[in-house]
This record gives sequence, C-alpha cells and structure tokens, in this order.
Amino acid sequence: MASHEADLRAEVQDDTKVKTLQKDYRQLALDAATRAMLDFAVKTTTTPDRMCATDVQRLREAGFRDEDIVDIAQLAAYFNYSNRLMDSLGIEPDPGMDYSESATT
Repeated sequence: MASHEADLRAEVQDDTKVKTLQKDYRQLALDAATRAMLDFAVKTTTTPDRMCATDVQRLREAGFRDEDIVDIAQLAAYFNYSNRLMDSLGIEPDPGMDYSESATT
C-alpha cells in the first residue's frame, strides 16, 4: 500500500478515509460496486484457494462487466505477485513512497 499511497490520497482527498481504507475498508460506507471489488481482491489475496464462480457472480451483480472482472482479478493477482516477490527478496519501497515518511521529512 505504501508505494501507491500518494495515488490513493489524490483520488480520495480525505486523510481520515484513506487511513480507514488502509486499516479496514469495511468500516466505510462504500458503494456496492466498490465494496464487491474490494471483497474480491481481499479474498484473492488471503484465500485464493477458496475463490469460486460465486465470487465472479457477485461482481457481475454489482455491475461489473466480464472485461472489468478480468481487470480486477489481474490487478489483484499482479500486486500479490509483485509484493510477495519484493518481500521475498527484502526489497523496501523507494524512499518517499510511504506518505507517513515523506510527510515527516
């Protein structure tokens, strides 16, 4: 999250909401599509072996087209891959990528 925090802050423009999104998005009043997308991404991240057709159907019911669903799945999978790769190699985010660090320097 640290490497994309500036983008999130620019999009949301509310520091309290950003912090809550980072901690637990379920605590926010989000639209159904955003919540469904985040639920899908979290499940892809935490319990990928439990993903099933119902998960995709929930995204469709939230208004996502199949093309959108493929994008959501690919982005979640890519970030999981890249974060695990960097973690396994001990790579830290570039200096200044973490808002909390750059805000204090």
